[in-house]
Amino acid sequence: MILRHQLSDYYQALLRPETYADYCPNGLQIEGAEAIERIAFAVSATRDSINQAAENKADALVVHHGLFWTFHGAKTLTGAFARRVFPLVKNGINLFGYHLPLDGHPDIGNAATLGQLIDCNQQQPFGDYKGSATGIKGMLEQPLTAVELQQKLEAVLKHAVILATSDNNALIRSVGIITGGANSEWRLAEKERLDAYITGEISEHDWHESQEAGIHMFAGGHNATEQFGIQALMERTRQQFAVDCFFIDSENPA
Repeated sequence: MILRHQLSDYYQALLRPETYADYCPNGLQIEGAEAIERIAFAVSATRDSINQAAENKADALVVHHGLFWTFHGAKTLTGAFARRVFPLVKNGINLFGYHLPLDGHPDIGNAATLGQLIDCNQQQPFGDYKGSATGIKGMLEQPLTAVELQQKLEAVLKHAVILATSDNNALIRSVGIITGGANSEWRLAEKERLDAYITGEISEHDWHESQEAGIHMFAGGHNATEQFGIQALMERTRQQFAVDCFFIDSENPA
């Protein structure tokens, strides 16, 4: 068993949310029980993940995508939003959310962990959101063609990967990774003269413009590219506190 403030303090020191100009509150979003014996982890605080946390007697739910965003504005506790919040309150479940801090962490961040899984070495900070890096760049251990990297990503992510390229057989050595909805950031890869850019989402114009600019762009799904950071945080938590932890997967195809 650990106390709520111990978990909060640990995440504060590990993820340093104060260094990011985020558009959501990072840290404890809904206060639950003070004593924590079981912790659930998920990419997003959805109705499904919250219900699963409650059904499995979790005292805390830790996510990458929390419940509160500045672009949503003030929200009433009614309808679908209430059906997310009420089970947390009713069951005394603490909700912790870490957005950009979990994207950009150099060891357990979404980009860093995905890079490790595709053998991207010599990792360095990459991306610039209001002065903070939210991804990584590095070199592939073995150069791969664009199609080979697409196939490798699909095997790791277990998700279809959209490839925008002017040459399927071109060799890729250097990559930049910012997971999730960072589709427009391929321009940073172009600026830094990287061969490829990996993210979660892609728009119609990015598909054309990235390849026309000479960047091989890969979009592997927002949820799929952001599943590994939260699992790495789960392992760190388990090692630090020897507390019972479990991961709640999502079938989100986006």
